Amino acid sequence: MTTTSVGVQAVNGVGTSPRRPDGTVKVRGEFAYSSDLWHEDMVWGVTLRSPHPYARITAIDITDALTVPGVYAVLTHEDVPGVNRYGLEHSDQPVLASDVVRYQGEPVALVAADHPETARRAMKRIVVSYEELSPVTDSEAAVAGDGPSLHDGGNVVRHVKIRHGAQDVSADVVVSGVYEVGMQDQAFLGPESGLAVPDTEGGVDLYVATQWLHVDQQQIVAALGLPVEKVRLTLGGVGGAFGGREDLSMQVHACLLALHTGKPVKMVYNREESFYGHVHRHPAKMYYEHGATRDGRLVYVRTRLFLDGGAYASSTGAVVANAATLGVGPYKVDSASVDCWGTYTNNPPCGAMRGFGAVQAAFGYESQMDKLAAACGLDPVEIRVRNAMSEGDLMPTGQVVDSAAPVAELLELVRAKPMPPERPFDLRHMPGGVSNTTHGEGVVRGVGYAIGIKNVCFSEGFDDYSTARVRLQLVGGEPAATVHTAACEVGQGLVTIMQQIVRTELGVDQVTVLPMDTSIGNGGSTSASRQTYVTGGAVQAACVAVRARLLSRFDQRVRVVGGKLVAADGQVLADLGDVLGDDVYDETVEWRHRPTSALDPETGQGSAHVQYAFAAHRAVVDVDTELGLVKVVALDCAQDVGKALNPQAVLGQIQGGSAQGLGLAVMEEIQTSGGKIRNPSFTDYLIPTVLDMPPMSIDVLERPDPHAPYGLRGVGEPPTISSTPAIVAAIRAATGLALPRVPVRPEHLAGT
Repeated sequence: MTTTSVGVQAVNGVGTSPRRPDGTVKVRGEFAYSSDLWHEDMVWGVTLRSPHPYARITAIDITDALTVPGVYAVLTHEDVPGVNRYGLEHSDQPVLASDVVRYQGEPVALVAADHPETARRAMKRIVVSYEELSPVTDSEAAVAGDGPSLHDGGNVVRHVKIRHGAQDVSADVVVSGVYEVGMQDQAFLGPESGLAVPDTEGGVDLYVATQWLHVDQQQIVAALGLPVEKVRLTLGGVGGAFGGREDLSMQVHACLLALHTGKPVKMVYNREESFYGHVHRHPAKMYYEHGATRDGRLVYVRTRLFLDGGAYASSTGAVVANAATLGVGPYKVDSASVDCWGTYTNNPPCGAMRGFGAVQAAFGYESQMDKLAAACGLDPVEIRVRNAMSEGDLMPTGQVVDSAAPVAELLELVRAKPMPPERPFDLRHMPGGVSNTTHGEGVVRGVGYAIGIKNVCFSEGFDDYSTARVRLQLVGGEPAATVHTAACEVGQGLVTIMQQIVRTELGVDQVTVLPMDTSIGNGGSTSASRQTYVTGGAVQAACVAVRARLLSRFDQRVRVVGGKLVAADGQVLADLGDVLGDDVYDETVEWRHRPTSALDPETGQGSAHVQYAFAAHRAVVDVDTELGLVKVVALDCAQDVGKALNPQAVLGQIQGGSAQGLGLAVMEEIQTSGGKIRNPSFTDYLIPTVLDMPPMSIDVLERPDPHAPYGLRGVGEPPTISSTPAIVAAIRAATGLALPRVPVRPEHLAGT
């Protein structure tokens, strides 16, 4: 046998940036999203929703709706065959309201018809009689017990209390503030949609855009009263998620209609219905007090945070825990007192959104750090560097930060970046662009900094795992691998990452990722920056198991690289295809990260989180103080990612997360009045476009986490956390205004 030497780098493997398999078709508009699903014999489903934020249902009359030609079914709560309740953490939300509606837009009835317009006409003929009730709309008042209880047990979903160190301490310099964060929407561009297809044996197949196939399945089977094997889910094409697809929307409704009519049922929300049909980011009101020595060393942090969870619990309990445990920020402090409440109100339901509680807290603690810098006469970066945590430090929960925490380094990196040039006068470069009615007389520039901390993966003892099946065999005479998981690809690039891992571990170029569905074990939610960590870990482990079986026939250490079996000295021993022959190597693995623990209910102490991730931003803004308009001129970032498995995808995540942080800073807010949404459209709910995003200079640090696969660290959420406070800090620097609330609106700035 002739032997040759080969390198160790896998082509298109871990550490490279191969072309995404779904990239070209998405750019061309050829990708099949769930809203494109079609069946020859399908009918259309629509949802009748409550116009009131809080009301008692006294009667529902569907008689007239049933007379509309083309209508196949009109369903109410009486037609739910199983448990008329669902929910992520608490089963507190009705599939269809029966006696009370608790938010504007709550589903009350369903219609299936041969055309969507027919279904909508019939829906309007359903007569629902309501007795309006006085809504609960203030989360702080809900904690105090003011107003009626919306659920058994009162209006507090969860209270997390953290007490760290001595509590009776004082400080030379004390600053305090009250901060508010508005309700942000995930604003994914692909609305809720799916297709339910009944089988001939009383079961149903659902093709749907979601973030968590198995949890959807668990809730659906309970509502339908069916065994789990009768309800099968397959992931449809997902047009963005960001947390808004973690809860159910149309899933049970489509299945109910399909089983009732015996026909495939398609449901697609329009944009207005989408605003009513999914959870949003929790609005927050936060009270902070920071004490420090005269040279700016933190002595204590005390905070009370109120998060408005809206009508139903969703993931409020976990969001509260994140806001509390991360509520001091990435800073060393010997004394901390944190209380965080999540409440029920009659506002729209709130749940998961990118950053998951850490976004709200960061706006509070970073605003405070700027106040403290001013009070101590320090530069805003310097005070952060002096208090920056590092590896080995304790969180306020008592948990040791046992991997890299380059907080000071990230801050220094963004501080060292060159400033953007002062642009010559040009209306196109002014806040407001060519529509600006001034000539730059009132435009001032400001610079701001912020850093954030985020946990990665699920926490507090949750059994967090993912399942992966990897098969290796010859296909068409060439070695090929297939990967099967239930982990949802929502646009973040998981399909590409799984292919890269298989190429690295098994040395094959041809890797096929099978459709994600519930025929394989749970993949967990695509949230918490966890899928590359947990599903990537599962795919790696399955590959290792396949490789171990494949190489067990050799009596020496052998690697698989580029389709070759390679000895420890680099000599090629054989082609992979020759060794495979007619054999098929197939392994399924459940993979878990290291365990976490619950928080002590009295002190909040415990090792609640798997891993921490950090990002820092420097923002440069121009503010037209006469018109109250803001242009973000630069939004530069430094982030530690542990290991960049796909460097180009990492940059995309940082840019995208920063854009959502920019949106929260200066434009994005679901505005409510008396529990009613005032702006359920992209005409009135504004999101950043390419014209709003400035160039970004990004430094990607790779400080491996020894506990994580490949040393990686979750990437998707940290840039959303620090971008918002950095932009607001820059606006404060430009205007001298306190600006305690986001988003910052023109009326907050005009005339300064």
